Amino acid sequence: MEGAELRIGEVASRTGVSIDTLRYYEKRRLLGRSRRSSGGFRLFAPEAVERVLFIKQAQDLGFSLAEIGELLATGGADECRKVRDLLRTKLGELDERMESMRKFRRVLARHLKNCEHELQEHGKAACCPVVAGAKRRPGA
Repeated sequence: MEGAELRIGEVASRTGVSIDTLRYYEKRRLLGRSRRSSGGFRLFAPEAVERVLFIKQAQDLGFSLAEIGELLATGGADECRKVRDLLRTKLGELDERMESMRKFRRVLARHLKNCEHELQEHGKAACCPVVAGAKRRPGA
């Protein structure tokens, strides 16, 4: 029944991806193979919109298309274990990135505090401690 299905342009519009991206996802088997209308248009089930949105969200979280393909694969216990292991790995990577960002935030906050102190103490004669510190470092 063609009425319930969506043309490729409609899926692209609803998900914010290009038609070429949808074709690529189909080629990579991230989307099921589309049916063709009598006029030759690709027709997707309405669930394709949710699937594309999931793919985009997973990419935003750092998953590669190959990893997303593993997540989307259906299967029994072995497949579930693979997905579980992949999710554990990604969570570990995310935790590492978050810790790195927390450390960097502390560095930036310290630099901000030093700049504010320098400006308060010396006003227009202030010498930026961040720039001055970078000039003193070897190789800078």
